[in-house]
Amino acid sequence: MKFFTSVLVAAILTAAAGAAISAAASNPMTFTPDNLNWVAGTGPTKGTWAAILVGNPTKSGTAIVRVKMPDGYTNKPHYHVHDEYITVISGIVLFGTGDAVNKANAKVLPAGSFIMVPAGVHHWSMAKGETIVQVGGEGPQTNVPIKSHSM
Repeated sequence: MKFFTSVLVAAILTAAAGAAISAAASNPMTFTPDNLNWVAGTGPTKGTWAAILVGNPTKSGTAIVRVKMPDGYTNKPHYHVHDEYITVISGIVLFGTGDAVNKANAKVLPAGSFIMVPAGVHHWSMAKGETIVQVGGEGPQTNVPIKSHSM
């Protein structure tokens, strides 16, 4: 998802060791929930936390990131230049397409749900309860905001 652009940049800077391990990995990598390096979001992602699992989401190549969002956090309408793959790890995601947030038409996606968003599709999401998603895809993973949006 990549309402994480600011979070990802901060995470890259503080998780350089993780990215280096990923780039040089010749053995399987494992993570448990208690050893993820969560980094606080800034700017539009203030209130969220991100943990890079694989790759560097600001560069070309595969990247996988976990994002923790507080209840009500809204990832405003945007699109990506690459396909995006999202798995809901915990909590609930309200997900919709289009240029405006419309909760009445949102898909309600509980933990275990999966979303594949093709490149160029305008979409948005909202956390219901504290929510963790895992976002994967090709980098650079950036949000291209849609100028008009409403709640």
